[in-house]
Amino acid sequence: MSERIIDIKHLSKSFGSNVVLRDIDFTVNKGDVTSIIGASGSGKSTLLRCINLLETPTAGKIIFHDTDITDKSIDPTGYRSKVGMVFQNFNLFNNMSVLDNCIIGQTKVLKKSPAVSKELAMEYLEKVGMLPYIKARPKQLSGGQKQRVAIARALAMEPELMLFDEPTSALDPEMVKEVLLVIKELVSEGMTTVIVTHEMNFAKDISSRVIFMDQGLIVEEGSPMEIFTQPKEERTRMFLNKVTY
Repeated sequence: MSERIIDIKHLSKSFGSNVVLRDIDFTVNKGDVTSIIGASGSGKSTLLRCINLLETPTAGKIIFHDTDITDKSIDPTGYRSKVGMVFQNFNLFNNMSVLDNCIIGQTKVLKKSPAVSKELAMEYLEKVGMLPYIKARPKQLSGGQKQRVAIARALAMEPELMLFDEPTSALDPEMVKEVLLVIKELVSEGMTTVIVTHEMNFAKDISSRVIFMDQGLIVEEGSPMEIFTQPKEERTRMFLNKVTY
């Protein structure tokens, strides 16, 4: 039986009277690659932000290895160190070098020594092809390079689970491929991953499971084959007919 990493039960999220997530249930097992697709405004990014406790769910539970991390007594910083997140807009520290961006989380949150942190940072920067740029500041990098640094920074925390929130949506078209290749390599090495993406071919290619969301609901989930070639729900079919892939 697969090791269960995250179990989401009856998760809901409202901002005032605006209900963004409605009674969400799904499980992430070790090694799963789950792609979440759907139109803008369907709740995909909010779901990821709830999983990482950047948003507090209005109702429901998020069970991480048998612990409900929505419990008020849980330290979100300790939990987040085990769940890496890569954002649309990179969220790098502009006043720090590439190397320091990948060190600071390790020293501040994980309390690792500067020497150990630097070694890990260098290892992951090399992995994403950014080792030649360790002294550069983010403003000197292209969007694709910034996103690769953001991925290295998340990996340097050695998380159990990686969350990607539309990691290519802020990139110029020619930079999309370099970032997708890095993610593809991580997935091939067995990294447990949840990715919100508009790149349908990519989702089809890398996922073990695809979730289609609409208006805050999980409308349908299944294998890439089931969702992309034999969707059961009319809403799924309508969405896929509108997108190019």
